[in-house]
Amino acid sequence: MRSRLLIWILWPSFLVAGIAEGLLFTVIHPEDILLFGESIAISNEGIYTLGFFILWAFCASSSALSIFVLPKAGEGPKICEDEADLI
Repeated sequence: MRSRLLIWILWPSFLVAGIAEGLLFTVIHPEDILLFGESIAISNEGIYTLGFFILWAFCASSSALSIFVLPKAGEGPKICEDEADLI
């Protein structure tokens, strides 16, 4: 079950991080990024890679929090009395 849970967290966050990186670096060029007023001494590919992993970590934490707040099986409010109402 743990491996399935990791897949539920990491795969969607990987996809969203890839899209977010594409959007982010479409607007911001890596050479324009400053850290404490100084330009970063990393290649453009290194900044792309670092940005991707940072975005992936943020997206994975969002997915993990979403799974964390889900009610456990058998818990939570009853939506309807009869399951036939759901069909």
